[in-house]
This record gives sequence, C-alpha cells and structure tokens, in this order.
Amino acid sequence: MTHNYTHIILADDDEDDRLFFTDAFDELKMQTKVSTFNDGVYLMEYLNQQDAIMPHLLFLDLNMPRKSGIECLKEIKANSKFKNITIAIYSTSASEEDIEDTFVKGANIYIKKPSDFKKLKKVLSNVVTRNWQYETSGLNRDNFLLRL
Repeated sequence: MTHNYTHIILADDDEDDRLFFTDAFDELKMQTKVSTFNDGVYLMEYLNQQDAIMPHLLFLDLNMPRKSGIECLKEIKANSKFKNITIAIYSTSASEEDIEDTFVKGANIYIKKPSDFKKLKKVLSNVVTRNWQYETSGLNRDNFLLRL
C-alpha cells in the first residue's frame, strides 16, 4: 500500500512537546500524517500490531516512563519488521553519553529539542526532506547530531 504522505510518529511523554510538534507540522503544510504516543509502551504496542501502518520517520524521546526511548530503539532495531523505519532521537538531553549510546544502537539522527517554535519547524522540515536512503549509507558520527 503506497501513500502520498510521509507517516511520522512521535513518542514523547510531555504533552506540551507533543502539541508543539504537531502544531509545527500543521504550519509546515508538508504532506505528512503525524501520530503521537505518550510513552514507549503504547508506541511498541502500536508498532507490533499486525495491521499497523509503519512510520517512515519515528521521533523518540529518550526519557519516558514505563519504557524509555533507548529501550524502544533496542526493540525496534532487533526486529526486521521495522528495518525501514528512520529513527530520530528527539530529546532535551545534549549529553555526549546519550548521543553516543543512541548512535551505537542504530538511531539515524539525534536532535536536541529546540525551545523556539521557528527553530523546531526548521529542524522538522530539514529531517523530513532528507533522502534517508542516501543518508543511512554514509552514516557517521559527524552527521548524526543535527545542529541548526
């Protein structure tokens, strides 16, 4: 089944961040369908459903209750059903340890959550319009952390 939109999922326990994120996509007027989950347990329950529509791009917050973004990342990377999902870590943390850990575990990009709405729109536009097939073949530590 082909769709004329980019399916995006955000898993983040912060309600304001989820609203900020969906509002940014509404304003960007891109061909996207955005779904949000408030924790990693709900995200994985959805992804593991037989008829789940897989996202093209998954934004994962690291610090969520019940199941963290790191735990979700490990589960997703361990299952070949999810091999075509591009994973963006979307976190308030800028710790080198978190950045390194998520890079090693297979995330495609690391984004420190912008506090400014205009910057958020720029970051999201940049991430959605990248050619991820090309990007992932040349993935390295230097282009992993998105800085705008």
